[in-house]
Amino acid sequence: FAGKFKQLKPPLPETTLWGMGIASGADLRHFLSSTRSLASFWYVTKRVLALWRDLLLFGRSTRLVNGNALVAGLATSVFEAGVQLRVNSPVTRLLMSDDGKKVLGAVIKTPSGEQTIRARFGVVLACGGFPHDVARKRELLPHAPTGHEHWSAASRGNTGDGLRLGESAGGYINKGFQEGAALAPVSLVPQKDGSFVHFPHLLERGKPGLIAVTKQGKRFTNEANSYYDFMRGLFAATPSGELPEAWLVVDQRFIRRYGLGAVKPFPMPFGSFLRNGYLKRGRTLAELANACGIDAAALQTTVASHNWQALQGRDTQFGRGDTPYNRVQGDNTQVKIKSKVDIHMKGKRVDSFVPEFANPCMAEIKHAPFYAVRVVAGSLGTFAGLETNEHAQVLNEDKQPIAGLYAAGNDMASVMGGHYPSGGITLGPAMTFGYIAAHHIASQATSSMASTRPV
Repeated sequence: FAGKFKQLKPPLPETTLWGMGIASGADLRHFLSSTRSLASFWYVTKRVLALWRDLLLFGRSTRLVNGNALVAGLATSVFEAGVQLRVNSPVTRLLMSDDGKKVLGAVIKTPSGEQTIRARFGVVLACGGFPHDVARKRELLPHAPTGHEHWSAASRGNTGDGLRLGESAGGYINKGFQEGAALAPVSLVPQKDGSFVHFPHLLERGKPGLIAVTKQGKRFTNEANSYYDFMRGLFAATPSGELPEAWLVVDQRFIRRYGLGAVKPFPMPFGSFLRNGYLKRGRTLAELANACGIDAAALQTTVASHNWQALQGRDTQFGRGDTPYNRVQGDNTQVKIKSKVDIHMKGKRVDSFVPEFANPCMAEIKHAPFYAVRVVAGSLGTFAGLETNEHAQVLNEDKQPIAGLYAAGNDMASVMGGHYPSGGITLGPAMTFGYIAAHHIASQATSSMASTRPV
C-alpha cells in the first residue's frame, strides 16, 4: 500500500516537530527531558535521524502516532478487504426513493465530474460534525453569537456536510445538550498569509509553574483539569456580553522546559512568536500585564498567592494537583523540597516548612522574564448531531429510523448528552457505533438475501 501512503493526511504541523509526530506518555517525556537526560537525548537523536531518513525517502515521517496511526491502521484493513477509498470526492446529495422514505445512495463530485453511487443496504454519514460550519455554530454555540467566536482545532474539512445531508433525508438534529461542542482552549497562531492556526492547549496546563488568568488578573479554575472543564470555568468567569478569553502565564524556566502552546521548549528558538505577537513577554509581571491588557496589580497579587501555595504544595483555591487526573498531567520529576524557607507576604516575614514532596502540578513563577499566550474558546469536535437509535440508524422527528441511513462519529448526536467525562469521548463512540452500523447493515443484507433465496 506504499502508493496510498501519500493520500494519508500528515499530522498538524503546529503539534509536531519538523513534521514528526510525538506520542503522549513515554515518547513525549523523552523529548521534554532530552537536555537533562543522556538516555532521553539518545532516544530523541535516533528519532530525529529516522525522520531525516524518511524525509529523504518518502517526503514525510513514516513513524505514525496518535490519530495518524489509527487512521493508517483502519485504512490498511480497508485496503486488505478490497474496499475503494475515494479522496477529493465530496457528496453533493443523497439519493432517495420515490416516496422519500429510504436512502438509496449518493451523488459525489469527482475531478471527472459527478458520479452516482447506488447503495444496496445503507449509507453511513461520518463527516466530522460542524466545528467549521459558521451557521451551525451560530445556532448551537451560545458563546459564538455570529458563528465566528469559536475557533475549533478540528480538521478544517469538517464543515457540517453530514448534518446537512442527514437533514435533507428527514433526519433530526438533537440540540438539547449541555454544550454543543467538546470544548477546549485554543490559541491563535498567526501565519504569513494573515490567517491563524488554532492550537489546542491539552498538555502544558497541568505542568508546574503555569496559571491561567482573565484580563482582571485573577485565576478562575483548576488549570490541570480537563480542557472541557477549563472552558466551562472560563465561561462561568466571563461577564455577559464579553468574549471568553484568558492568558496562560509562565516564567522563563517553564517555557524553556515545557514550551507554551505553539512555542517549543529548549533548544528550539521562539523569537518569531514574539515578533508576530503570539507570545507576550515582560521583564516584570507588571510589564507583562501591560503587554497583555491585564490588570497589573491584580496579576502580581495572584502570582504571589500562587507562589505561596506552590511552596506549601497545596492549591487551596481550586485544588490543583489533588486528583490523579491532575497529577498525571503534572511533572513528578520535580525535586523534593525539604528546607525551611523565608517568605515575605504583605511586608511581613513568614517562616514556613515546605512539604517533602512537591505538588507535581505547582511551582513558583519567579524566573524573569515572564511570558503569556492568549487562549480563546475552541473545541476538539462537536457534540450536537443527528439523533440515532441503538443501531446507529438516523431518526426523524417522530423518532423513527430512516431506512438506509446511518450516522457515526461527530455526525451522530453525542451519547453523553454534551458532557465530557474523559478524553476520547468522541473517538470512542465513533469507533463503537461505526462497528454497530456496519453489523446492522450486514444483518439487513443477510436478511434480504435470505428472503429472495429460492425454496
